[in-house]
Amino acid sequence: MSVTVRVPAKVNVQLAVGAARPDGFHDLANVFLAVGLHDDVTATAADELTLTCEGPGADQVPLDRTNLAARAAIALGERYGIEPRVHLHIDKDIPVAGGMAGGSADAAGALVACDALWGTGATRDELLEICAELGSDVPFSLVGGAALGTGRGEKLQLLDVGGKFWWVFAAADGGLSTPAVYGEFDRLAEGRAVPEPEASPALLDALRSGDATALAATLTNDLQPAALSLFPALKDTLHAGTAAGALAALVSGSGPTTAYLCADETSAHTVAAALTASGTCRSVRVTTSPAPGATVVRG
Repeated sequence: MSVTVRVPAKVNVQLAVGAARPDGFHDLANVFLAVGLHDDVTATAADELTLTCEGPGADQVPLDRTNLAARAAIALGERYGIEPRVHLHIDKDIPVAGGMAGGSADAAGALVACDALWGTGATRDELLEICAELGSDVPFSLVGGAALGTGRGEKLQLLDVGGKFWWVFAAADGGLSTPAVYGEFDRLAEGRAVPEPEASPALLDALRSGDATALAATLTNDLQPAALSLFPALKDTLHAGTAAGALAALVSGSGPTTAYLCADETSAHTVAAALTASGTCRSVRVTTSPAPGATVVRG
């Protein structure tokens, strides 16, 4: 028996970051939007917990119990008294270490796949509890669509989206560590007051109306200066996208993938071609949002 679950990448259309808390985390106002780049996670009954991975960047994915997908299977098994005797296969299409929550998506996919494979009967709230224990972005990977994440990003409020948005994503030639980017954020913020993070009413209105131009005017990422400080070459990539006609450009999450909001499909393909020709990035993808969360596609 096996079950395959499809899980989406995300872009943060707003990432407002508060000062470091005593526990080392940061309070966030994190507006997630799921996009149509996906990983597929397949859970198959096995004699022991094993992992395999294929696709772009697969050589960078750990195949031991430190992998978030493996940790998801272990956490679900512990909650229901089940030995995690399962083989997890990850078919990667979300950029690895790209700020698009690929690892978190794989955790959500493994959780849903193992839940179905083992017939645990877990409720959605129980699955979300486990997601929150695994990482700040994992709950959103489960629900998809659009949501405001508060706390460290794990407390979700679902949001309405009034239309389809066209995006281009440029994967950088290299990676960025999320802890390193937050550390640089703290360094850059030293000596100044960091405001409490709040969701932008104008941005939420733009999502609700499906107005790409209004959304472009409100996109923000408080981690972008830190990401650019650690990876200055991203400035050239961002410029190439906006020069080609993107409505707005920003670093996706902690980076180093960059995201470009476009007016329509034609503009998106024009921007993608310009980014490819610029030589400032490793690969370019065109897709849309919103996209559904973790979904069983086979099994």
